[in-house]
Amino acid sequence: MSARPAWGRAHSVQESLTRPLSRDEAVAAIAQRNGASVLARGLGRSYGDVALNDGGAIIDMTGMDRLLAFDADAGVLECEAGVSLDGLMQWLATRPSGRNSTGGYWLPPVMPGTRFVTVGGAIANDVHGKNHHAWGTFGEHVLEIELARSDGSIARLRPDDELFRATVGGMGLTGLVLGARLQLRRVDSLWLETEHVAMVNLDAFFALSEESSESWEYTVGWFDSLQASGRGIFTRARHAATDRPPPRLGLPRLRVPFVPGISAVQPLTARVFNLIYGNRFLGQSPVRRPMPIYSALFPLDAVLDWNRLYGAPGFYQYQCVVPKAAARQASAALLQRIAASHAGSSLTVIKTFAERRPAGLMSFACAGTTLALDFPNHGPGTLALLDTLDDVVAGAGGRVYAAKDGRVDGGRFRAGYPETDRFLRSVDPAFSSGFARRVGLAA
Repeated sequence: MSARPAWGRAHSVQESLTRPLSRDEAVAAIAQRNGASVLARGLGRSYGDVALNDGGAIIDMTGMDRLLAFDADAGVLECEAGVSLDGLMQWLATRPSGRNSTGGYWLPPVMPGTRFVTVGGAIANDVHGKNHHAWGTFGEHVLEIELARSDGSIARLRPDDELFRATVGGMGLTGLVLGARLQLRRVDSLWLETEHVAMVNLDAFFALSEESSESWEYTVGWFDSLQASGRGIFTRARHAATDRPPPRLGLPRLRVPFVPGISAVQPLTARVFNLIYGNRFLGQSPVRRPMPIYSALFPLDAVLDWNRLYGAPGFYQYQCVVPKAAARQASAALLQRIAASHAGSSLTVIKTFAERRPAGLMSFACAGTTLALDFPNHGPGTLALLDTLDDVVAGAGGRVYAAKDGRVDGGRFRAGYPETDRFLRSVDPAFSSGFARRVGLAA
């Protein structure tokens, strides 16, 4: 057994770890768990306990990172589950076979706020990006999944299969994803035309989101969470046709080298950050400029191990979605409670989700508005604040995101996911996690 913290560092558990390098080794790892529960893990970017298995076995899939086949004409890629989106993007950008016939590039249609996630992790959490209104979630572009179960069976699943829909967004509880076939998309370049627009209040966010939905692929808002007004910046972007050379796609040069004893993110530092960041665009006309894809879509990736800034106690990320009909009222109530708490969140991101058929039974994204916030872990006070946010979300008929959560109770979680009982019929009894046990999805 070895100790390992979650990305948010507010949770740490003891687990046994196996890192298979082949399909056969991965299947054998399920059988060799010695009666303990088992769970797959990729690059460990889940914030809470959805990828932790205290006292159980973890199968680290990062050793299975091979690209198996690629149709450069159709943009169909087959790969192992441990392939990272970062590695995939670099491969597609730097090899002629990764280019499409128009001279542009192939890319995954949907990517989350970090490129340091595996394909298996993206499937298990059915991740979304800043372009849900245009492309939906990651699972909508998965053509086939190869899944190993604890009974020794291996299935190749397609979108019409019940087990496929349980596996997409299924938090790793239906078995071990060995690999997948993905449908990629064509883009003109790896540069984005971006525009930053000042928002004076929450109404401005909703107006800009509606205005931008047809002509801008990526949209996201940032709020100063220390104010309840909804003051912030709206960013929209689209792939640019340009003669610029491709941007550098290597690893960031900055890294947080150690974990400080106390959090560097406090109300004062959050206030300073919000003032500096906000004043870049507030009060100006819309600012339009080209940005490389990494800077535009993955701003947090600019600094490796940035989660260490929250110190030894770590932090909680809270992400919820509330239905469209209640979005304005619920979003305002959430911002008011956060501002009144003086909790010091420097990250307050707001996006809209479109009306689309969910790819998975437990997919998080649904038509409405989603907010994501980071809170330094100050113990019971932080947990009490998050409970009050749960009250607002539940009252609006919303839900929280398992990939980010580390404390919601089972009743609240399950109430937000109407297909829970149907999903439970596909859960593999040998697979479990701290999150699954906490909310009653697994033993």
